[in-house]
Amino acid sequence: MPKTISYLLSDYPTISHTFFLTEITHLRRKGLDINVISINDCDRPDNQLTQSESNEKAQTFYLKSSGLRTILVSHLSGLLSSPLKYFSALFYAMSLAQGPRTLLYRLFYFAEAIVVAQRMTRTDSSHLHIHFGSEVATVGLIAKKFAPITLSLTIHGSDEFYDVSEFHLTEKITAADFIFCISAYTASQLMRLSDYKHWRKMIVAPLGVDTNKFKAVEKSSGKEAVNILCVGRLTPAKGQHLLIHAIADLKTQFPQTTLTLVGDGEDRDSLTQLAEQLNITAQINFIGSVNQNQIVKYYNKADIFCLPSFAEGVPVVLMEAMAMEIPCVTTRITGIPELIRHKKDGFLVGAGDSTSLKNGLATLIASPELRVSLGNSARLRVIEKYHLQTNFDSLAQQFELQLNRLSSTDPKTNSEETWSLQS
Repeated sequence: MPKTISYLLSDYPTISHTFFLTEITHLRRKGLDINVISINDCDRPDNQLTQSESNEKAQTFYLKSSGLRTILVSHLSGLLSSPLKYFSALFYAMSLAQGPRTLLYRLFYFAEAIVVAQRMTRTDSSHLHIHFGSEVATVGLIAKKFAPITLSLTIHGSDEFYDVSEFHLTEKITAADFIFCISAYTASQLMRLSDYKHWRKMIVAPLGVDTNKFKAVEKSSGKEAVNILCVGRLTPAKGQHLLIHAIADLKTQFPQTTLTLVGDGEDRDSLTQLAEQLNITAQINFIGSVNQNQIVKYYNKADIFCLPSFAEGVPVVLMEAMAMEIPCVTTRITGIPELIRHKKDGFLVGAGDSTSLKNGLATLIASPELRVSLGNSARLRVIEKYHLQTNFDSLAQQFELQLNRLSSTDPKTNSEETWSLQS
């Protein structure tokens, strides 16, 4: 097994993917040596980071800000040590281009890939792990063409599935030595895009949340005001415009209902304008982005959690709300039905179905007893299937198992017969 595993991430630590930090921290506690390479700088200034994020930032290598000298030295070293591999990787990167514009980007990815490979050499790392199958995985794909490394991926969906050729997803499945899929749905989409012989690489490895941190608090009984919470980036894919329309439609029937939106993004102005147009600004609270150590207080005030997304993987925010016994209304897409069973752990509605979204919210607003029942079931569901300690312990075991297999000289250990589709 390699001494060090290099994690290659687009941004780290990042407010929109807090599970990166949680996962890496847990794997280190289990004895794995993790070296983090971040393509981009941290997404916030130091004074907005938690202590754990500050600690992670201090030991992370930031590629783009490492300086031109570091990049040039990495390329010169790579060219002198392995000229054939260097040009092979360069021509491979160029072959991935689909036009002049994409050629320029592929050359940038090649430049980053050589730095990644050289950084791995300096840290005595021979295995590269990457979250998401998007551009950052393209960098890893090129790095593997240059350096004698092994490669694994964690695929979330659903962004990767929308432009398979642009993301070279089939090539990444072929190049990867093993692949963690956060849901069975994710695994099915990778199977759809790959030859059967590659299916054995896929391991269903669900994410999880800390049920000690995210646990229910006693709510005031008999109150008429109901607070609906939505946590997520304010982007078209999250469907928050439909949620604001639903609040407006429910205003006459439930005038004291409020909506709290935690998160920021490109749709902030549009959502604010929509609330003004619908005359419900008094009912909508835009909080903006908050750190992980601040999010619990917003869950504590929530009676219902709503995420009307059009595209997702399996959102951690749903797991957090469920662990806190907050009934959820969300969409029946991708891997979400594996997390929430309709009318047992929450309500599932069709993506883009504004009527079903409104009706689901109305049912929960009107029935405190149902909210309690669904909330209780939701927490048990998370404890059973999405418990952080259990799932990340399993992830650490899988890393050790697969890396030991890759480093084994026994041909039986590496045979397809002894390595089948797992979950």
